[in-house]
Amino acid sequence: MLTRHTPTTIRRPFSNYAHAVEVPAGMRLLVLSGQLGIGADEAVPIGAEAQAELCFRNISAILAEAGADASNLVRLNAYVAGREHLAGYMAARNRFVGDKPAPASTLMIVSGFATEAFVVEVEAIAALP
Repeated sequence: MLTRHTPTTIRRPFSNYAHAVEVPAGMRLLVLSGQLGIGADEAVPIGAEAQAELCFRNISAILAEAGADASNLVRLNAYVAGREHLAGYMAARNRFVGDKPAPASTLMIVSGFATEAFVVEVEAIAALP
C-alpha cells in the first residue's frame, strides 16, 4: 500500500497531487518512458488537452499490461511546450487523476520537443505489489 504525504505545515498542493508518495519495501517499480500525444495510427491531435488525453490513455494501457492502474502511480512528470498549454494539460490530467489517490507530480514548461507537432509529454512511475 502506497502512503501519500501532504503535511499540513506546508502549502497545500496546487492541484490533486501529493507532496510525497512512500513506496514500502517489497514493491516493484514500473518506470514509464515519456508518453507523447500520438495514437497507434500515428495521428497527432492538435492541442494540449487532446494530446494529454492520449498521453494518459497510453499510460493507462502500459499500467494495465503490467497488472496495475492509476492508483499504483507514484509520480507524474509532465512537460508542456509553453504556458498556453497549461490549461489544456491540466484539464486532461485532472480527469485522469480524478478522485483516485494522487501521485506526486511536477509540471514543467519546456521550449519544445523533437517533433514540433508535440506540445505535451508525460512520464510516470508506478509501484506494483
